[in-house]
Amino acid sequence: MNTPIECSSFSQYKLIDSGNRYKLEQFGDYILSRPEPQALWSPSLNDAQWKKLAHTHFERDKNNPEKGIWQKLKPMPDRWKMTHQHQGMQLQFRLGMTSFKHIGLFPEQAENWNYIYDMISHIKSKEITPKVLNLFAYTGGASLAAKAAGSDVVHVDAVKQVVTWANENMQLSSLDGIRWVVEDAMKFVKREQKRGSKYNGIILDPPAYGRGPDGEKWVLEENIDELLSICRQIASENHFFIILNLYSMGYSPIIAGTLLETHFKHLKNIQYGEMYFTDEHKKKMPLGIYARGATNTILNPK
Repeated sequence: MNTPIECSSFSQYKLIDSGNRYKLEQFGDYILSRPEPQALWSPSLNDAQWKKLAHTHFERDKNNPEKGIWQKLKPMPDRWKMTHQHQGMQLQFRLGMTSFKHIGLFPEQAENWNYIYDMISHIKSKEITPKVLNLFAYTGGASLAAKAAGSDVVHVDAVKQVVTWANENMQLSSLDGIRWVVEDAMKFVKREQKRGSKYNGIILDPPAYGRGPDGEKWVLEENIDELLSICRQIASENHFFIILNLYSMGYSPIIAGTLLETHFKHLKNIQYGEMYFTDEHKKKMPLGIYARGATNTILNPK
């Protein structure tokens, strides 16, 4: 079922304006201007208004468009914190400005964090301690949501620095016990399949391209089908859910939905669609696609 999600769960985040391939965003107490390749329209506010509002602006490196520098326009710290709440969950994140324009948080993913918390709460109502695998896990929002709901969590990412960042977020959120794994995702799931491991939840947030810690090559269109095939083999038959996020520009949400429908035929009510924010001037900004589904034992816990 194609179901777009208008993201509104993260109360400390706001998309103020967008246009000219940039977006003006508020993260907690601070407003950032940074690149957004899909903002092809004109902004609603003029340059002077953006500069008046923004605490910092990200300027691309002309020789390397993947990198750049932050230009501070007002006093603000290099690191700050934000909190996300849902039901009995309270997560805290440390944000920071990186040379790749990222700040350690994708606010649209709060919709999936809430979903994870709710799915695990349903599983626990069956007096089961769920086990969740988070692949390409970055700074750990999904891992924290799963742990806050009472799951055993395995967090896998190929970059040691972001796993350290995720660990910091876990401690800020007054949580503990997440298993941290710095490894190539494909290698890890293949080993788990050989061990006969089973998971009640699997979360995947793969990049378009990437490298494992030992130089392993990841290309989304070449590897995602195989990865999901192996994930199916480590998926529990009952009390199971999965989330797949894709950020590559140009991919249809139907692709994400079809991937799950192909490999996880035991799931019911698979949903897929774009995730988007609406800025304060009513312009809709897409920020990736998702697909997710669960077994009937979760969707109908009673």
